[in-house]
Amino acid sequence: MSTEIQPDVTDKPEVTDKLEITGKPQGLRSRINPLLFAAMVAAVIAAWQWYEARSQIESLQQEFEKRLVEIDVSYKELRNISTKVREKREETETRIKLLETNLTESINRQAALEELYQDLAPDRDEVTMEEVEQLLLIANQQLQLASNVKSALIAMHEADVRLQRINHPQLSTLRKTLAKDMDLLKAVPNVDTMEINLRLESLAKTVDTLPLAMEIRPSKSNAVSSVTWLPEGVWSKFLLSVWNDIKQLVRIQNMGERDIPLLSPSQSYFLRENLKLRLLSTQHSLLARDAVSFKTNLKTSMDLINQYYDNKSAPATSMLEILHQLHDSEIGIELPNISASYDEVRKYRLARIQAK
Repeated sequence: MSTEIQPDVTDKPEVTDKLEITGKPQGLRSRINPLLFAAMVAAVIAAWQWYEARSQIESLQQEFEKRLVEIDVSYKELRNISTKVREKREETETRIKLLETNLTESINRQAALEELYQDLAPDRDEVTMEEVEQLLLIANQQLQLASNVKSALIAMHEADVRLQRINHPQLSTLRKTLAKDMDLLKAVPNVDTMEINLRLESLAKTVDTLPLAMEIRPSKSNAVSSVTWLPEGVWSKFLLSVWNDIKQLVRIQNMGERDIPLLSPSQSYFLRENLKLRLLSTQHSLLARDAVSFKTNLKTSMDLINQYYDNKSAPATSMLEILHQLHDSEIGIELPNISASYDEVRKYRLARIQAK
């Protein structure tokens, strides 16, 4: 029984509890709505932030992938450049090695050539002495063969300049001897043989232009005189011309005291050639310093011109004037002996050769 009464007693409080529960939901609803709204806003913000973060992450991933691609391309380019640089470096190293090899060979060859040159080439002073000897030989030849004092002096001066370069005390005697020979040449009167020779050559070329004495003709004014005794008219003119022709068939000319020889064409040719040979012989006498033969040939040439040529013509007058000037010039000059300096050089070189 007791068990049955207890449920009855407990039924009453349930009603009150229900009343209490039914009274609470209105207060909860008023409290839950703001919280729910805040939660929803927070959720939206969180979702928006998550979306933004995801978008940024995706853009970063895309940028990262793009950068990775660029880095990959750059890396490949760098690899290609590095490969080319390595190949160039290897090629350059090969060339450098080849150049070093060639340089070493060149240095060795140069050293061998220098050694060979030192063995074969004479001493520098010896070469200078050879040049001095040759110059003095040329000076002696110019003086003895061509009688050219000026050329001999030039050669001896060059020899003295080369001796000054050596500047050895042993050469003082040689330089004194050379100075004496140069003083002897300077004391010789100056005769310009080259100018005289050129003038003789010019005269020989003008021989063919000289007029012969037998070719002299009187002027027409003296040869033909006017006739006044004939009457004027056609027949008078005809007779006058015939008379002038007849008068010219015979010519009477006063030649003075001079006898003019008449020459055939062959004789005229050989006469001109003889005059040319005389002038050529005069040139040979000039080079040989033979004053007697020089003046004799000039005198013979002047006599030929006066005897066989028209000595009053302009070419003959000019030639005779030049021949007189050359005849009055002196070429017979005694030339000094300058072989002492040449002999001194030969002795010096022979002594050096024996000393070696």
